[in-house]
Parts: sequence; structure tokens; C-alpha cells
Amino acid sequence: MKILSPEVTRLLDKLYNLRGSDSVIFKEMESAHKKAEETKERTTAEKATLQEQIAGLEADSKNLSEQGKKLIEVLKGIDKNAYATVIDRLHINFDPEALVEKLDSSLPETIEKVNSDIESSKEELVKVEEEMNSAITTIEEIGIRKDAAIANQEKLNEYFDLALAGNINITRDSITSLLEQFDLTEEETREAAKILMFPEDALYDYDAKLRESEKKSISEVMQEAKNQEIVEPKVEKLDEEVEPVKVETPKVEEHKFDREDLIDLFNEIGLDYLDYTTSDLDQVLEHYNEKVIRRNVNIFKENSLSLDIFVDHINLLYDKELEAKMDRLQRIGKSALDIYLNPTVLTKYDYKNLDKAIILLQDSGLDPKQVPLMAY
Repeated sequence: MKILSPEVTRLLDKLYNLRGSDSVIFKEMESAHKKAEETKERTTAEKATLQEQIAGLEADSKNLSEQGKKLIEVLKGIDKNAYATVIDRLHINFDPEALVEKLDSSLPETIEKVNSDIESSKEELVKVEEEMNSAITTIEEIGIRKDAAIANQEKLNEYFDLALAGNINITRDSITSLLEQFDLTEEETREAAKILMFPEDALYDYDAKLRESEKKSISEVMQEAKNQEIVEPKVEKLDEEVEPVKVETPKVEEHKFDREDLIDLFNEIGLDYLDYTTSDLDQVLEHYNEKVIRRNVNIFKENSLSLDIFVDHINLLYDKELEAKMDRLQRIGKSALDIYLNPTVLTKYDYKNLDKAIILLQDSGLDPKQVPLMAY
């Protein structure tokens, strides 16, 4: 078994972490999701408290105004001399005129103070709602990102399984394209792609060593680590200049998805490829993702809507956020037919900016459901 360099070992440690359930990517998402949920819960409670507070202040403002006017009218109608004997004998400190003067001077200021408190509470409510909506958006975005991360992890594990089985037949570009989805540097991405394409250089030994260490007791592993610290092994460097043509292991040529394959897919999912230009087909191939294409077509099929929408808006066919954007619009009350008749709202915005546009309408006091989509 070869002694792997510390650099290669660290890289493989990182890659194997990305393959498992304890992946740092999922841990970070879990942490961000928990934080957003806590923020949502807190701001929801704060919103309810502020709304109750505002309602109470508005009631106070109304009562102060109405009751103050009535009281002034009542006091002005009282002739103090008509009750002079009772007031004098009972030593009652009652002066209607003085009370009217006090009401005239103090009531407007008091009402103004209450109204000022109302405005301050409303401003605080806007901030709390923005924070709450941001948390909700974050939760939704994490859900979308997690689905993508799971798909990427499954593909990564597939590539590793093929490499370990000595049957890796994926192009360097395909491997690199996948690895770029993870938090790797450019150098790590290049090195990881080489390790997968030439597993005999490092991957076989690392995997065998990993499986062997899993069988050892903790004390044995710790002792082995101590021994490695004492004796510095001579490191074998991977030759970065190795060219694929020099590898004698036979490779199975990968089938490249071409226009004929795309036409077959179109026929299968109900699209007439004759409706699309050569440029359209090439554009789809450039962003090709069969799962996304099938899902986007099904969105319109399930709502009994014509698939002709893709003829004029080919980018919707491979839009990874189409489902999320449709869902966001439907949650504010827009029908699938309304969205279909106004497809610009889907092509104009990505999910994040669409959500911001909706929140902006709500903050402006408008009901997004009542605002025509063509005005978005």
C-alpha cells in the first residue's frame, strides 16, 4: 500500500466527507435552516404583539378624540353657580371652566403622542415583517438548494463507485463540471478530477486504508498516528503532467448526448421538435438536464396548458427554478392559466428577485393577487 501525501489525503478526506450524510454542505444548510426557522418563529410572535399594540393605540387615539370632545361639551354646559351651595358645603374642588382649559391645552398634545407611538410601532412592524419574510425566503431557498445538493452528492457517489470499480468512463469535463458544484478550489477540483480518472494513483490506496482503519480499534488508530508523526515518510507526488493518452487502461467511450437524442426526448414528452429552430435545440443541449426538462413540461401538462409556451420561451424548458417560481405565484393567488398567459413574469425574474418583487408590493400596501402579472 502506498503512503499518500498529506495534500492528497486531505483532499480525499474532504471528498469522502462530501459523499456522506455528515457532509459539511448539509451541516451548513441545516444550521442556516435552523437559524431561519428560529428567526421566523421569533418575528411571527413579534408581529402579533406589534399588531395588537397598534390596534390598542389606535383605539386609544379614537377614544381620546371622541370622549374629549364630549367631555368639553358637557363641561361647557355646566353653570358652576347653579351648584355653588353643594360645591361649597362639601368642599368639592370642581371648576368646569378650568377643566375645559386643561382639556383644550393637554388633549391635542396627548393625542399627538399616541399617534406618534402608533407610527413608531408601524415602522417597527415593517422591519419585523421584512425580517420574517427574509427568513421564509431563506427557508424556501435552502429547500431548493438541498434538493440540488442531494442530486450532486448522488452523482458524486456514482462517479466514485465507478472509479473504485475500475470502470470510470466519464469525461474530464463531466467530472469537473460536477466537482465545481462543491466548495472546492480550482486546484482541488483539477486534482480531484485526476484522482477519479486515475484511481490507481491514489484512490484505491486511500479507500483500502479507510476500510482497514474502520476495522481497527480507536487505540490502534491513535498509536498509528503517533508513529507517523515520529517517522516522516517520503512523499510520492502525483505527476500533474500525466496525460490521459499515456494510461494503458482501456476506456469505454462515453455516449455524448446529441441533437438526435434530444429529438427522441422531445417526442417522448410531447414536444414537436419541428416547432423549434436549430438554435433552440442547441440552446437546450447547452443547458441540458433531463430531469429538469421533464419536470418543467409536466408542470404545464398537469395544469392542462399548451406546451407551445416553450416555443416562444425556450429558456423555460431548462429553467431549474421554474417550479419554485410557479409555486410562489400560485401561493399569492395567481392561477396557472394567468401565469401561462403572462410568461414574461417567469422569464424576467429568477426566484429570489420574484420573491422580492412580491414582498415590495405587500410592503406598499398592495395585494399581489390583485396586481396584474403584466405589471410585475
